[in-house]
Amino acid sequence: MEMLLEHLISPQVFLLILVIVVLKVSIKFVPQNRAYLIERFGKYQSTKEAGLNFIIPFIDRVAADRSLKEQAVDVPEQSAITKDNISLHVDGVLYFRVLDPYKATYGVDDYVFAVTQLAQTTMRSELGKMELDKTFEERDMLNTNIVTSINDASGPWGIQVLRYEIKDIVPPNSVMEAMEAQMKAERVKRAQILESEGDRQAAINRAEGQKASVVLAAEADKQEQVLRAEGEAKAIIAVAEAQAEALRKVGEAADTSEGQKAIQLDLATKAIEAKQAIAKESSVVLLPDNSTDASSLVAQAMTIINRMNKQAE
Repeated sequence: MEMLLEHLISPQVFLLILVIVVLKVSIKFVPQNRAYLIERFGKYQSTKEAGLNFIIPFIDRVAADRSLKEQAVDVPEQSAITKDNISLHVDGVLYFRVLDPYKATYGVDDYVFAVTQLAQTTMRSELGKMELDKTFEERDMLNTNIVTSINDASGPWGIQVLRYEIKDIVPPNSVMEAMEAQMKAERVKRAQILESEGDRQAAINRAEGQKASVVLAAEADKQEQVLRAEGEAKAIIAVAEAQAEALRKVGEAADTSEGQKAIQLDLATKAIEAKQAIAKESSVVLLPDNSTDASSLVAQAMTIINRMNKQAE
């Protein structure tokens, strides 16, 4: 036991322990996306980035450990007044990252608290430039303006604001009720407009249908008249052709003696019929009293035929 104690308290063991302690203190493994700020005798010495780094033990120390990752910070709810004097309650989320660990450590005491306060004041300032309706309609532009303003002011702190997102914009209850009434009126108005547009379109459709019906009826009547005219023309042509054929045949028959007699008989018959018509419609007596008898008419016809035959000889 005594021999073991002698070995443990030997100079070699103390030297080994001292070497281990010195190595442990002097070797620093910096994680990815982090930075260590080293001070020597209380004064900034250097910034150690990710990887294996060495410092002088008992002289240098790690003064700050800064994350280089993107960070998200809730911006507490605050009251703001718009351009048209409406009080709002607004909160949001701020996204930023450290660009310069030295400035983030020595340029400001607490850069997270500082950028949060700056986001609140910038939000109030930007809302004061806008009317209530614009805060809902132009939220993206509002977020962009806030980010630009914060970055302009936070340059000495070594941080960069990536984006700002408004979570809620809560107006007073009276304004909410007025907005709901306005939205209801807008919905009723849109419904009435849609209904009137539907009625107008229906009337247009009916008028178009009636117009098409009249056009179709006119086209059908026109087609009917054309067909009727073509039928009548064909009928007239057919009658004319028949009359021409009859005249041709009559002309051929007139070249014979029998044909001459037939023509004379036909003429005598027509003359007799004409006298009968005159006797019925006129009070003037053109024929003897018995001229209307059948036998008398036949005798007159035969007399006329004989006279015509003699003249022909």
